[in-house]
Amino acid sequence: MPTRPLIIDCDPGIDDAIALLLAFASPEFEILGITTVAGNVPLPFTQSNARKICELANRREVRVYAGCPRPMMRVMETAERVHGKTGLQGATLPEPEMPLQPQHGVEFLISTLMQASEPITVATLGPLTNLAIALIQEPGIIPKIQEVVIMGGAASQGNVTASAEFNFYADPHAASVVFTSGLPLTMIGLDVTHTVLTTPERLEQIRAIATPVAHQSANMLATYGTHDVEKFGMPGSPLHDPCVIAYLLQPDLFVGKSLYVAIETQSELTFGKSVVDLWGSHGQPANAQVILQANAAGFYQLLLERLASL
Repeated sequence: MPTRPLIIDCDPGIDDAIALLLAFASPEFEILGITTVAGNVPLPFTQSNARKICELANRREVRVYAGCPRPMMRVMETAERVHGKTGLQGATLPEPEMPLQPQHGVEFLISTLMQASEPITVATLGPLTNLAIALIQEPGIIPKIQEVVIMGGAASQGNVTASAEFNFYADPHAASVVFTSGLPLTMIGLDVTHTVLTTPERLEQIRAIATPVAHQSANMLATYGTHDVEKFGMPGSPLHDPCVIAYLLQPDLFVGKSLYVAIETQSELTFGKSVVDLWGSHGQPANAQVILQANAAGFYQLLLERLASL
């Protein structure tokens, strides 16, 4: 079976870590590289955390590239309150031995895409800074990208402010560049991820796999998301980023609609909001496939099966 060439851009982060593990457990992908960006925690942690997860999964051959250390135009904000100071709260992982690649993450994106003999899928799990800068520096990468699947935004409420989701709020100018690029985009936002919950029962199912990968995953997930559970009154913590990888593996688990999405970069009140035109009120053509529903039970069945294979 042919594999799908994939670049993962991320800011690990606990849910990024689970997303990486799901990707590593999936032979459907040829992972060309991992680029990291400042987001959940600063860049020195995100690039180190990505390498730690590679080593946990025994995927030392995967190359990790550090990208942008700050947003394009705003002061950096992080999410240590959710992921812990280092980004992988709950995990006990040694410092990585595999090297960080010397090439900048944006340079890797551009060179890999421009040299590709077939279109490449890009999965973005954090702020969109790396991809936006790559698009600005080299628009010629656009026809080289098969699809960008994005964890970010929401058609409804935010999670970091009343209206904005964290990844877009962290760098809304980058998100605006991506959503006005003409690229084929799929957006998986809070409308979906707030229904894909790691309940206590699902957490115990992960722990019961009883492998080192499952043990570390369960330890991270045991404390992850308590802020959201308390804030939103959820029965479990939302698992955002793995939805991107699950969508690429089993798109039938998700339901979406082609819609127009704009990113707010001016208003103090709604800064970083993804304005999703559900009813065509703006008269603009659709620029993204917006995922609105997910089969949470099917998602966790997929996650459990794949984690058990690592």
